[in-house]
Amino acid sequence: MKWETVIGLEVHTQLATKSKIFSGSSTAFGAAPNTQANAVDIALPGVLPVLNKGAVECAIKFGLAIGATLNRVNVFDRKNYFYPDLPKGYQISQLAKPIVEGGALTIAVNGAEKVVHLTRAHMEEDAGKSLHEDFHGMTGIDLNRAGTPLLEIVSEPEMRSSAEAVAYARALHTLVTWIGICDGNMQEGSFRVDANVSVRPVGQTEFGTRREIKNLNSFRFLQQAIDYEVRWQIETLEDGGRIEQATVLFDPDTGETRMMRSKEEAHDYRYFPDPDLLPVRLDEAWIDAVRATLPELPAAMQTRFQDDYGVSAYDATVLTGSRALAAYFEATAQKSGQPKLAANWVMGELSAALNKAELDIAQSPVSAAQLGTLITRIQDGTLSGKLAKQVFEGLWEGAGEVDAIIEARGLKQMSDSGELEKIIDDVLAANPKSVEEFRAGKEKAFNALVGQVMKASRGKANPAQVNELLKGKLQ
Repeated sequence: MKWETVIGLEVHTQLATKSKIFSGSSTAFGAAPNTQANAVDIALPGVLPVLNKGAVECAIKFGLAIGATLNRVNVFDRKNYFYPDLPKGYQISQLAKPIVEGGALTIAVNGAEKVVHLTRAHMEEDAGKSLHEDFHGMTGIDLNRAGTPLLEIVSEPEMRSSAEAVAYARALHTLVTWIGICDGNMQEGSFRVDANVSVRPVGQTEFGTRREIKNLNSFRFLQQAIDYEVRWQIETLEDGGRIEQATVLFDPDTGETRMMRSKEEAHDYRYFPDPDLLPVRLDEAWIDAVRATLPELPAAMQTRFQDDYGVSAYDATVLTGSRALAAYFEATAQKSGQPKLAANWVMGELSAALNKAELDIAQSPVSAAQLGTLITRIQDGTLSGKLAKQVFEGLWEGAGEVDAIIEARGLKQMSDSGELEKIIDDVLAANPKSVEEFRAGKEKAFNALVGQVMKASRGKANPAQVNELLKGKLQ
């Protein structure tokens, strides 16, 4: 039997506000346990929540960016459940009337585009954190995260492979960081993914029973967890077993998922409107003011890069992986006047060096202006591609500006035809066998001679000029 995978993602995005969603406590990461939890966060009797306007504006921004419906009146609800790090015994969330409904994201997988529709995005507060590593036989509770503002973004179950799920999660990550509503730091828990996974026989319209994989904090783990879960579900069904709806955790050490608890339904949480919070009303002036703060969005920039700079759709997607990367490429392309060469260098030599040094584009030792000048020197014949890599190494090491490095290291490409002709004559005289083989029709012999000339010139000869002069001498 052939099986089809069905995946929907719920992404918890920590909103980039300085204070919590219902209190004035700081949201800064890394503080000592329980030093950023005030009376509201720890639910002392008599305290009242006060909604953070900045969190609402983050949600509005997201809704506008995905072309969603913004509910002009949206309501906060209490989601009741007991957990040690949830001091109130309930979480303030949104159920019946979330702030964002609908919208869509376009993803690209193996060169094909796919539109993934979103169900909703709602504001809610985070719970605290249970700590197990440093305690033996006990659990530590850190309430610093309690009340941190989240936007939970729920997709339709439209993804059919782990590759599509990862592409969607990456696109979402790019978008929320791009518009500045989340720092996107997955290690710190700012962007956490829950994956709802089920399988069904190909052709069946009803969904299979889903299992939810909780709190995946890397794209690699997301892919591994889904792949394992799909294999496990198919094997279970083919062996005559049943899938029970459940919440599971992924163990990166074993590469397996394990059951955490049976899955709750909405009625298990006994939702009801929070009596301490008024409905949130969005007027057009407020929405328009937020809209005015939105930057050019990734999809629009990708189209512009293809139109203005002639790069491929794939390259445009890579180059808009972040706003900082897109800005770097655009500055390099404009400085050099060679956008395709700029794209190749940014995605090739520069990205490789950044990855090796584990640096972000914003930390690049080579500025866009420097890389643009380097590309100009390739274009005007001062440098060959090979010599340019040596100049790039100099830039990376902080050895100075492009022209100074070329001068100091004697890297200028040799384009003097008289000088080149002498080297070529010496190479032809020293390699009569290769000359003979070329004249007998062996093309490889010509490449060997070119190699000898480049070697004799210590890589400084202009390759195009060498080819032209060499052909002239051999005719």
